[in-house]
Amino acid sequence: MPVFTWRGQDVRWSRQGAGPPLVFCHGTPWSSKLWEPIARTFARDHTVYLWDMPGYGESTMAEGQDVSLAAQGETFAALLEHCGLTEPDVVAHDYGGAVSLRANLLHGARYRSLVLVDVVALAPWGSEFFRLVADNAAVFAQLPPTLHEALVREYIAGAAHRPLPEEAHDLLTRPWLGETGQAAFYRQIAQADQRYTDEIEPHYGDITFPTLVVWGTEDTWIPADRAHRLAELIPDAGLELVDAAGHLIQLDAPAALTAVLHRWLAR
Repeated sequence: MPVFTWRGQDVRWSRQGAGPPLVFCHGTPWSSKLWEPIARTFARDHTVYLWDMPGYGESTMAEGQDVSLAAQGETFAALLEHCGLTEPDVVAHDYGGAVSLRANLLHGARYRSLVLVDVVALAPWGSEFFRLVADNAAVFAQLPPTLHEALVREYIAGAAHRPLPEEAHDLLTRPWLGETGQAAFYRQIAQADQRYTDEIEPHYGDITFPTLVVWGTEDTWIPADRAHRLAELIPDAGLELVDAAGHLIQLDAPAALTAVLHRWLAR
């Protein structure tokens, strides 16, 4: 993957296909690998961009790193400028929703359209597990590797409505293993802070580009009632609910999600 160096960090990104630019944003604790199979199907008609946020996937993971939503929003706006993307279509999941919204509302990034898929955008958010880790990050970072891996695997599995295929489960877990990955996993949770969405939530009514809200009906991490609230706050936003899909909608219902995105982009 090419590297964009931003404020001393390596941000890994990739590009494939030809046509209008289409950018996929991942959330936490995922990476661009979660979007990759779906994104690949759009490469016939679009130039598809994937990226790993700092602290995730193949991008820099380092002690003392700022991986907050504030830093990620700035990074995304800078990456779009680096790639020469003035008005791409953007598809964002989970934390990527807050990142893409902050990049637009606070840092001047412009989009042709935005799809918000089971996103972090509305208060309240942050599970009891998030709060426990945030208060005890240094303790969790010292867990024996086997216990840490078991915790991460169970946490990831809880985001899906269906049992995860072993290969996908391994792929999502792998970046968080080892000394560097383990520290990074608890770092990004410790820096999760609702104030970064509270800051922009009052401005969702200012969004003027076409926006679609997509949600899995069985999402237990961010329940589907947030989809209705978010679609009401953003002017003229569309809403698509995907049946039998949890927060990991890319794995629970890949065909249905891909069909929704194809219809949206071909509108």
